[in-house]
Amino acid sequence: MSAVANSPTHSQEDSDNFLYHSKGFLSWALTLDHKRIGLMYLIGVMSAFFLAGMLALILRAELMTPTKMFLSNQQYNQVFTLHGAIMVFLFIIPSVPAALGNFLVPVMLGAKDVAFPRLNLSSFYLWVIGAIFFLSAMLYTGLDTGWTFYTPYSTTTQGPVVAATLGVFILGFSSIFTGLNFIVTINTMRPPGMAWFKMPLFLWATYATSIIQVLATPVLGITVLLLAAERVLHIGIFDPAYNGDPVTYQHFFWFYSHPAVYIMILPGMGIISELMSVHSHKSIFGYRFIAYSSVAIALFGFLVWGHHMFTSGMASVTTIIFSALTFTVSIPSAIKVFNWLATMYKGTVQLNTPMCYSLAFIFLFTIGGLTGLWLGALSTDRPLHDTYFVVAHFHYVMVGGTLVGFLGGVFHWWPKMTGKMFSELWGKISCAVIFVGFNLTFLPQFVLGSRGMPRRYARYVEEFQELHQLSTWGAFLLGFGLFIALGVIIHSLMRGKKAPPNPWGGATLEWQCASPPPYYNFENPPRVNDPYDYKPLEYRDAERGWEYVHPSAPTVPEPTPEPAKS
Repeated sequence: MSAVANSPTHSQEDSDNFLYHSKGFLSWALTLDHKRIGLMYLIGVMSAFFLAGMLALILRAELMTPTKMFLSNQQYNQVFTLHGAIMVFLFIIPSVPAALGNFLVPVMLGAKDVAFPRLNLSSFYLWVIGAIFFLSAMLYTGLDTGWTFYTPYSTTTQGPVVAATLGVFILGFSSIFTGLNFIVTINTMRPPGMAWFKMPLFLWATYATSIIQVLATPVLGITVLLLAAERVLHIGIFDPAYNGDPVTYQHFFWFYSHPAVYIMILPGMGIISELMSVHSHKSIFGYRFIAYSSVAIALFGFLVWGHHMFTSGMASVTTIIFSALTFTVSIPSAIKVFNWLATMYKGTVQLNTPMCYSLAFIFLFTIGGLTGLWLGALSTDRPLHDTYFVVAHFHYVMVGGTLVGFLGGVFHWWPKMTGKMFSELWGKISCAVIFVGFNLTFLPQFVLGSRGMPRRYARYVEEFQELHQLSTWGAFLLGFGLFIALGVIIHSLMRGKKAPPNPWGGATLEWQCASPPPYYNFENPPRVNDPYDYKPLEYRDAERGWEYVHPSAPTVPEPTPEPAKS
């Protein structure tokens, strides 16, 4: 049993609040509280995102003109490798599962903590060690292999490939430990009355993501170890010079990396399921279909890796099978989008900041999914492969999906995490600027790719300059929108109003505790209800001075006090 479970209960509000329960650096560095670990993850992944975003702006600035501005070809290759590797391994994969998941999963279950608090803290420090190892290796002399470390180039280049891949190996263990912890927590710590189909859909998405993390990440670990062994021992696994096969590396890498796409997007889908229901004040449409679709996406994710390799020389029958499976995986994703839209129908939709990000998610993710049809079809994938069309599609799914869903989740649960409300006006402005900037950045890249502009090129012909400049201005507008969102969050910490326990009228368990939650999450055992049952609900607590009545609740007159007896 964890130290958290054995500690005494605290009654005073200041000591109960997990943010102030015990202060000082060591109290955070050695904490077993899942909420503090989640916030430390949040700070870490946002720092990684800031670094990767700055590198992206450097790349786009270089592409303003067809000729050199300030980066040589070699430096350009190193910058896009850093941008892609940091964004994928240090931000997108751990952002929702490790940061928001650590904070929310136990609270949504009505539990005090995750099943293995010490393993949880260990996974965070593995992420920190892996990040330091990874970044120091890549920044020391520079690496130009791209984030995929494709052979045979990665086995022959002079860059720090071994050190960088060992950093990826360490990060993989962090991901495995996090996934394992969530699987055990959801299986064993659900409260009485919370059956599988009474769980919030965010927990379903987290559970499906955890399965992928536990089953697929070891494949990546084995692959990068084989790559390191190839470079050090020259044993002939991937390098043709030693009778190795570089296509084998692609099979290994994408067998992990395509399921990893769903490690990135499934938690974002879980967030949108929660936001759509809460901010429409309506029960989620097709609960079981959304729940099953999360599991279906996780299973199909292991079967479609070959569509990344249609130009690698696979047999025709094999490519046809992978193409058919790729189209099949779109079905559960389409089910989710349909059910989200149906949830809003005749609902009491409130266009607040989280809801605006949810609508942006649906629009951007739909574009990403539909453009994936061209890359899943054999006839169109060949001319579009390795062009800017792939870059735009990938960013619409990963950034337009994962990042926008992540921001929607941060704004949705920010009052719960910090006890502070934020400016709705500036939150909506940040969403609008991000939405316009994102489309201005990546819509022109679909045109560039269809006209033959290859990706990862620092130089290009003059006919592409206008579209590249449009994309670059869009990238700076997108960056400006993200800085507005950051400013909204920082301002809320300093000047934000005190948040009530349930500012949005949610029905899941995390809204039954104070904002921010007590050290042990709940002062009293929470009531387990249908997480999407928006019947009249009331939340009152005279001692804390707050009162919330659900928007759908009728006005209930206060009972007339009985006359005092003489």
